[in-house]
Amino acid sequence: MREYFDLELKALNDKLIEMGALVEGAIKNTITIITNGEYDKLETSRMIEEKINKMEREIQNYCLNLLLLQSPVAGDLRTVSAALKMITDLERIGDQAIDIAEMSTYLKDCENIYSMTHLSEMAERSSNMVTTAIDAFVKKDLKLAKTVATMDDAIDDLFNKVKQEVIDIINANKELDQQAIDVLLIAKYFEKIGDHAENIGEWVVFSITGKTV
Repeated sequence: MREYFDLELKALNDKLIEMGALVEGAIKNTITIITNGEYDKLETSRMIEEKINKMEREIQNYCLNLLLLQSPVAGDLRTVSAALKMITDLERIGDQAIDIAEMSTYLKDCENIYSMTHLSEMAERSSNMVTTAIDAFVKKDLKLAKTVATMDDAIDDLFNKVKQEVIDIINANKELDQQAIDVLLIAKYFEKIGDHAENIGEWVVFSITGKTV
């Protein structure tokens, strides 16, 4: 019986890894649209989001079946419960990635007005946070899970830099206020992605220790 349940948990880990990879792909596709102006990839972003939503439902049903049919206890129960919480944050990250991709269309021809360097770095760091959190869950690595929270500090710092740059742009040219606000909103979405990734890390800590952060 134990051996069978271990196989079920491994299958759950594999599904979470797959969903995490889709989320990473969504973020990377979004930043390609922003930095390279490849707006034809917007449809790809929508397709990835649909896959993420589908995986959320699939993992949710899988976890509920484990809870109802296998009656896990102690550590196993925490693992399944944490997975249910994690997929909610992953799905929201997917939503925010497509929101950013769609908003980026308003920034066409703005490359010479605003540098996308900090947005690119925010995207890369948020993607790394998701990868680290999922890796920590699969490996049951408490130390790795706790590093996710510290990674979010860098994203917050970058957001503050973007905010100051937006203020400078508006002060220099009032006619660019709408573009500047769009940039700020995109940066805010990336900050929220970091927050959701931090949530995932906290649920990993809970799955291992039984304690909430």
